[in-house]
Amino acid sequence: MSRISGMNLRFTIGDMKLKANKFTLDITDNSAVVKTNGIPDGSVDGDVEASGEMEFTTSQFNLLVKVAKRFGAYRGMPAFDGMGFGNVGKEELKVEMFGMKLKISNLLDVDSNGGNALMHKVPFDITSPDFIHINGVPYLRDDETADVIG
Repeated sequence: MSRISGMNLRFTIGDMKLKANKFTLDITDNSAVVKTNGIPDGSVDGDVEASGEMEFTTSQFNLLVKVAKRFGAYRGMPAFDGMGFGNVGKEELKVEMFGMKLKISNLLDVDSNGGNALMHKVPFDITSPDFIHINGVPYLRDDETADVIG
């Protein structure tokens, strides 16, 4: 049976289809256990955040350059919705990311010995209350985002 690997995942940011050499997405959920007299006694919701990083070859990075040019500056680009999707028959994974605000780090990391393609790192933060959906299921409950203006 085939399993999903990084080779099977494809990514979209807004209307761009990109091939990332590496893509990470981390969720921080600060929910916690409540204790009474040092004994666990339920839990409380905590704040959440999500961020990640994409790593592109120059040809893929230049697609982002075109978008930035359209908005007049890299920091002028709006937050985009994005998706990572992989399917290998019976196994499928779809991760939707809402409000991806892109930044740039490691613009150049050059090794004069060559042997590897030049890579560019693009970190991002999730800025929308829609947050993250995994296979169509939202990470946050409806009651958590009902009064949030997005």
